[in-house]
Order: sequence, then C-alpha cells, then structure tokens
Amino acid sequence: MKRIHVAAAVIRGSDGRILIARRADSQHQGGLWEFPGGKVEAGEAVEIALARELHEELGIVVTQARPLIKVCHDYVDKQVLLDVWEVDGFTGEPHGAEGQPLAWVTARELPQYDFPEANRPIVAAARLPADYLITPGELEAPQLLRGIQKAIAGGIKLVQLRAPNGYDPKYRDVAVDAVGLCAGKAQLMLKGPLEWLGDFPSAGWHLTAEQLRKYAPKGRPFPKERWLAASCHNAEELALAEQMGVDFVTLSPVQATATHPEAVPLGWEQVSAMIEGFNRPVYVLGGVGPADRERAWQAGAQGVAGIRAFWPEA
Repeated sequence: MKRIHVAAAVIRGSDGRILIARRADSQHQGGLWEFPGGKVEAGEAVEIALARELHEELGIVVTQARPLIKVCHDYVDKQVLLDVWEVDGFTGEPHGAEGQPLAWVTARELPQYDFPEANRPIVAAARLPADYLITPGELEAPQLLRGIQKAIAGGIKLVQLRAPNGYDPKYRDVAVDAVGLCAGKAQLMLKGPLEWLGDFPSAGWHLTAEQLRKYAPKGRPFPKERWLAASCHNAEELALAEQMGVDFVTLSPVQATATHPEAVPLGWEQVSAMIEGFNRPVYVLGGVGPADRERAWQAGAQGVAGIRAFWPEA
C-alpha cells in the first residue's frame, strides 16, 4: 500500500487562534475535524502543494510558513504521511470554499474537538510553544521561583522544574509554589516519583529515561488530558516513549555541554534522522538555544529546550 503524502496546515490568526475545518460526512473519517490541506502531487514541493490546497480550500494566499511536525499513520484502509506546517502569515479572508464548516479555536480548546487518530500529535504540536525552559538545579528556592516568574513575564510558556538531586521534600515545597506561579500563564512540567502524581493535578509530568524504561510497558500512567513527556537520548528510548503514548520528548545532547561533558553529542544530522520516524513533538536539548530555533524546525523538531539559554538570571 502506497503511503499518501498530505500537506496540512496549523493556521494561526493574528489573535493566536487556530483554524480547523470539518470533514464532509462522505469523506474518509467524515464528520471529524481536521487541519486544512490536501494531497501532495508526485514531484511537487510540499510548500507549493500546501499553498495550492489552502488557496483552493480557503481562498487564502500563504505568505509565511515553516515546518511543524511529520506524522506517519496507518489506518486499516490507507497509510498517510501528514507533512504539517505552521502558517502564521497569509492574505485573504479564510472561508469554506468547498462548503466545509470552519472554526477558529484557541490552542486550549483544540482537545475538545474530535480529530482523526492520526491528528493527535498535531493537536499536541499546535498547543506547544517553540521554547521549553528547564530550571537550573543548583539554586535556592527563592531564586528559583523569582527566575520562573521572570521567565514567564518574558514570554516562556512551558517550564520544567528540574530535580537534579533525587526527589526530596524540598522539591515538593518548591513545586507547590511553582504551580501557583504558572497557573493560567504557563504549563508546568514536574519530575519525581509517579506516587506524587495525585498531589499536583494541574502539572504535567516529565519522565527520566530510567522511568521511561521502567514504566513504558505499562502504558500511559494518567489520562490524555494531562501532559506527559520523557527524556530520550537514543532510538530505543524514542520507541519506548511512543509505546507509552507520551505527548512530547526532549532529545539530547545535540551538541557537547558543560553540564554533561561525558555524553557523546548526537549532532544535527543524527537528530534529524531520529526525529524523521518519530510521531511526536520533539524538543532538541544540549548546547542549543534560541539562535538554534530555525535549525531545530528544519530538523523536524518542535523547538529547543535549555537551561542556561532561557534562564533570565543566567
């Protein structure tokens, strides 16, 4: 069975809302919502296909787009490769040129709509920012919390409260305060034993590679309404993350770092190859920062994760 190459778009309006369309009942996966787009013809560049489809379907002309995520999915009756681009520049007023209903929704509202199964990673990618801040490990609580507050004020939307010294009671105390700081402004990802999950219902959980190896065979430890991430360093860990149904991962180290001098860097070429077959958003980590965002996107990543690169008091 030949895999059908589809170009799709996460279209953002000037207010940040995302445009989705409802599939006709007569179509494959009819009645479900989707991200607009269509088939890439043989020998056609993806950007050209995307621009053509969006013009035909919505009457808009794309002026700015970048790669977001690629998803391979096998249905019983067909195999698809969804080549998804973020479109945040266009002219014209989008309308259902083929009679399809449209809706502008916030990123937060996306999970309330029914999408085909293949779209689940796209929904996650559309909701996640390009930058993932990981807090430094060696700070005292007041300094840590002050830095988180500053980072959020500076536009950071995704924060991992790092737990470098195992999981002690002090971490839990800081986590309680961090939950308060992030409420309604940023998504907080915590680390620690899964026994703590019930104590922090609004926080997502970022698993260590050790936890991933231990728990992946048991599947996802909580419902899909809550963010689940994992630290990965090789193809085996990426496979475990997919098996577990995580929402996103960090992949590291891309380049040599001062914090982990013993770790062998993957390099951009290998990172790109590893992301190619992985159907989840990936943040590249290790020796990267905001200046590498563009390169990360071209490698297929959601964006960049970092400690010093994003810490406001570094």
